[in-house]
Amino acid sequence: MKTMKPEYFAKLENYINEYQQKRGYSPSISDMVRDLEIPKTTVHRYLTHMKENGMLEINGRGKIATRDMAKTSRDTIRIPILGAVSCGIPKYAEENIQEYVQAPVAWFGSDDFFALRADGESMLNAGISHGDLVIIRRQEYAEPGQIVVALIDNEEATLKRYCPNEDKQHIDLVPENDNFNVRTVDLNCETLVIQGVAVKVLRDLE
Repeated sequence: MKTMKPEYFAKLENYINEYQQKRGYSPSISDMVRDLEIPKTTVHRYLTHMKENGMLEINGRGKIATRDMAKTSRDTIRIPILGAVSCGIPKYAEENIQEYVQAPVAWFGSDDFFALRADGESMLNAGISHGDLVIIRRQEYAEPGQIVVALIDNEEATLKRYCPNEDKQHIDLVPENDNFNVRTVDLNCETLVIQGVAVKVLRDLE
């Protein structure tokens, strides 16, 4: 039997972890052969050994999970980033997902979430700055005063505070910056669809 090189185990495991974190899915064997410059037969042999010894899991569709990834999947959720809020929200589909962010389950629970980049300063006083990553809980309703992603006439998307009027026919979408005007939606001639409620903001510290 050929001698197994410890550095190959480490190289494969690190590559799989980094690939998964960056792209949100497992690398193929062809990816490993190309990027690591290891012969295909060698990759097969090491992956088989790693699977048999509990170092990784491989399901029938070729999805590979290392021990670190298995632990991460239990402790975190993967939230897709779908773009910038001022540009509208793409249809939720694999081809429209720019990347994923991993977040602790303890922060959010098991609801359905997506993320958008804030574009502009209209919600500055609510702690949302340009470029911030806003985590949205996907739902089609909101309580008065919540910050929502609203789609107007199926083309204009905006992140604002949801303030329905007493007449139930007018909705004020209120910015959190005095330099911006309230956008009032007249439901008699416009449509408004709530796509989700903002629950958290993620940003890099300066």
